[in-house]
Amino acid sequence: MLPQIKETISHSGREKNIDLNTSVMGTVFTDHMFICDYENGQWNNPRIEPLQTIATHPAAMALHYGQAIFEGLKATLGKDETPLLFRPEENAKRLNFSADRMGMPAFPEDLFVEGLKRFVAIEKDWIPTADGTALYLRPFMYADEAFIGMRAATKYKFIIFASPSGPFFSKPIKLWAETKFIRAANGGTGEAKAAGNYAAAIRPTEMAKAKGYDQVLWLDAREFEYVCEVGTMNIFFKIAGKFITPNLNGSVLSGITRLSVIDLLRDKGFEVTERPISMTEIVEASKNGTLEEAFGAGTAVSIAPVAEIGYKDMKITFPSEAPVGKDVKATLDGMKTQQLEDKFGWIVAAEREAVK
Repeated sequence: MLPQIKETISHSGREKNIDLNTSVMGTVFTDHMFICDYENGQWNNPRIEPLQTIATHPAAMALHYGQAIFEGLKATLGKDETPLLFRPEENAKRLNFSADRMGMPAFPEDLFVEGLKRFVAIEKDWIPTADGTALYLRPFMYADEAFIGMRAATKYKFIIFASPSGPFFSKPIKLWAETKFIRAANGGTGEAKAAGNYAAAIRPTEMAKAKGYDQVLWLDAREFEYVCEVGTMNIFFKIAGKFITPNLNGSVLSGITRLSVIDLLRDKGFEVTERPISMTEIVEASKNGTLEEAFGAGTAVSIAPVAEIGYKDMKITFPSEAPVGKDVKATLDGMKTQQLEDKFGWIVAAEREAVK
């Protein structure tokens, strides 16, 4: 049985004075947060309350030893203005996969989904409605025990907050294939959605942007030859009519959009292979004309067509703006707003009546 979720509701009306459709993700935040505490071996006191700062002891273990993980998903509005979530149960599973790798306690998956439903129902008026917009949801967990010492913490917080979000990229993106720095190595934390993975990526990403690129295309940690993923998304290549995406080898994040795109591409009749793909293969396909398109896939970016990859002294360009990727994006967007049939059962309603 789920524990009772307490509610303390704010009625600020701030959203009426904000252009939600043009808000940049992560700059404007909604009125509430869902919060739950872990102590004495169990999760306690799930609640929704007004968004506020959280008192943190200087010795909070997350600040010193990095036990911090997060998720990302989006809420949209359906045809009858019902708030909708996309595959939230997959986010719950991945959060716990990350928690296990980082030595953190699992969060009850049914409470994760129920908390999201309740939270989104309350924040319904914050969901933007323009094409490509959504309410970005950020569940995260961190160690807040005050202790200096190298061990797993005994106290944690799980929180969900939200930010209205416009489209992430307005045009096809340019990627820099990194041959010095790495994102992850086998046996590391690359397959977990751990905060430290992103911290390690900041400096190389800034260097790539200084070269005129949008994000880093990460390569393997040993040979700098095999494609892993992009900074905020997984990646797909179309070569000679078939799609290839890097397999989950222990250093690639298992993206929920990635998982969904694989199913959608196969449903549309394309062959999709999950396997190692090398830069040598990509360069050769570019030279012989079989490299047809590439696109990134992730929650924040949705589907992002790739225009160019910079690799060593080469520029690999693409002959189109990912027509199949655009079709996949249109399908996903249509399902998330109930303009298209959800034949996979991915959409979950967050009606207030349904969550009591």
